[in-house]
Amino acid sequence: MAEGGLRERKKAKTREAILREAFRLFRERGYHATTVEQIAEAAEISPATFFRYFPAKEDLVTLDRFPALVEALAGQPPGPPVTVLRGAFRTAFAALSGEEIAAGHAREVFAATVPELLVANLRRSPGLIREIRAAAADRAGLDAGDPAVRDAVGAVLGVVAMVWTEWAATPGMDGPAEIDRALARLESGLGR
Repeated sequence: MAEGGLRERKKAKTREAILREAFRLFRERGYHATTVEQIAEAAEISPATFFRYFPAKEDLVTLDRFPALVEALAGQPPGPPVTVLRGAFRTAFAALSGEEIAAGHAREVFAATVPELLVANLRRSPGLIREIRAAAADRAGLDAGDPAVRDAVGAVLGVVAMVWTEWAATPGMDGPAEIDRALARLESGLGR
């Protein structure tokens, strides 16, 4: 294996360990009572290493990008924006392991229940929305400034946010399946 690939795998393992231990500690002690130092110790790294992966504790729980979605958007066949976005969400969730989906769910539970994290996610959302809007416009053959793209992205993200909030409160829910069903309703014009 190439040295670069080995390095990337090691970085991914370290990142996973940090997230795993952070969420274990958050569940045991609460978000506010858990320190970066405690997370670093549990993950068997130094606090300096923690900060190389996450600039602040809130970054463990905030979403600045959803790489799987952005990558999936680029691979979608051309079509109407809602159809393209629904296909991208399906592809993105299919690319994630059950463990990754569960970790995402855990992050959403914290993000939905800790006011500072809700605010941090809102602060970061414009960049992600621009990225999604540009990719959806490209696949739809439209300009990113086209109101049809704006409206479709807004509707899709609104529906996803509603389902995600419900999923955060309902641990047994199959979030990806419910998101797909909700987007199918949106795609069909919300007729049912």
